[in-house]
Amino acid sequence: MNIHRGKYRCTECGRCCRGNAALAVHRRSHSGEKPFECTVCSNLFATSSSLRTHMNVHGGKYQCTECGRCFGSKRHLTRHWRIHSGEKPFECTVCKKAFNVSGNLKTHMRVHKGEKPYKCSACNKSFSQSGNLQSHRCSVRMGEKPYKCYMCDKAFRVSRSLKNHIRVHMAHRGSTSHIGTMRHVRSRKKTRNTRRYKRIKQNRKYPHDRR
Repeated sequence: MNIHRGKYRCTECGRCCRGNAALAVHRRSHSGEKPFECTVCSNLFATSSSLRTHMNVHGGKYQCTECGRCFGSKRHLTRHWRIHSGEKPFECTVCKKAFNVSGNLKTHMRVHKGEKPYKCSACNKSFSQSGNLQSHRCSVRMGEKPYKCYMCDKAFRVSRSLKNHIRVHMAHRGSTSHIGTMRHVRSRKKTRNTRRYKRIKQNRKYPHDRR
C-alpha cells in the first residue's frame, strides 16, 4: 500500500515504489549507476536479477532458431520471434494499430489519453515516453550527445538515432554486414557505459573534487 500512499516517491519522476530498497534501485535509472558487472563481457547492470538473466545469453539457453541470436529469458526470445513471424498480437482499441510488444501498446495509448507521466524536474515539461525525457535532458540541460558514429564522428542524443544513422552508411555502401556493424556499435557503447559508471562512482566518493 506504500505505492498508493506515495511514501517512497522518486523526486526525479514522481514514480512511487513499494519500499526504500525498490526506490534505491529505481533511482539508478536516473543516475545511470550500474554496479553489477558481467564477468564474461563486462556489460553493466543496475540490478543483480538483470545480471542473472543476462548470463543466460552466454549460456545459449534461449537461442533463436532463425537467426541464432541468444536471449536471457524465454519471454525475450518469444518477443524476438515476432520479428521473424510478423505477429502483432497487441491491438489498439481506438485506432486498431497493432504492436508486437505489450509495452509499445501501453506507450501508444498515452497518445489517445493525452498522458505525459514523465516530467523534467528542471523545467516541468512533460513527456509521454521516458526516452523523450532522456533526450530532452541531454539536449536542453546538458547538451550531451554520447552516441557517436565511428564512421563519420557524427553524434546523437539517443542510441536509436545512431542505429538509424548507421543504416544510412550501410545503404550507401551497399553492405550486408549490418549485424556485425551493430555489434561494433554496441561494443563501443558498452565501453562508454563502463567509463560513465566509473566517473559517477568517483564523483560520489569524492564529491568536493568535482568542478
